[in-house]
Amino acid sequence: MTREALGKCPVCGQNTEVTAIYCSSCDTKIEGHFTLCRFCRLTAEQKSFIEVFIKCRGNIKEVERELGISYPTVKSRLEDAANALGYGMQNYDDPESERRMEILDRLENGSISVEEALELLK
Repeated sequence: MTREALGKCPVCGQNTEVTAIYCSSCDTKIEGHFTLCRFCRLTAEQKSFIEVFIKCRGNIKEVERELGISYPTVKSRLEDAANALGYGMQNYDDPESERRMEILDRLENGSISVEEALELLK
């Protein structure tokens, strides 16, 4: 049974650090302070979601089908995973940028056609 290193402390929720690495083949043990990769900070559910997201090549419609969840749920889980990886929520202070993003979201979820999106983006 493979056990993964915990990326977050189960007591306080802070990032953990590996202090020893061991090779069972040659009986070598290295001690020190090693940081874990960003993906180690994800929960099991977030890792599973990211795996499906990559499998579906980022196609949200395919992720919806694969997981049986709605478009807003896919977006929410993606945002949660991005935040856990240290990529904060994108801030669109510019109203024009926000309007364009809304149009692209509508295009992505199929509520408007490519032609309609192009017209709205002009």
